[in-house]
Amino acid sequence: MGHFGDQIVAILTAIIGVAIVAVIVSKNANTSNVITSAAQAFSGAIGTAVSPITGSTAAGMNGFTGFNNFNTMPQLVGSYAN
Repeated sequence: MGHFGDQIVAILTAIIGVAIVAVIVSKNANTSNVITSAAQAFSGAIGTAVSPITGSTAAGMNGFTGFNNFNTMPQLVGSYAN
């Protein structure tokens, strides 16, 4: 990015930072539930991302459970098998 792009990123970062501070210090923020919800969303996204590898069928965000059956990995055949 050029100098202009760096400035835009800095401004957006500052706006997000101010929003985070406003949520944390607000009396009506319900901060613990916001943090818990964000952590659960992140955990669900990570679980969904690794489910094809781990074979997990746990539901991720919005009930997405990954892809079809990945419990069996494809086998190499021919000259690639060695």
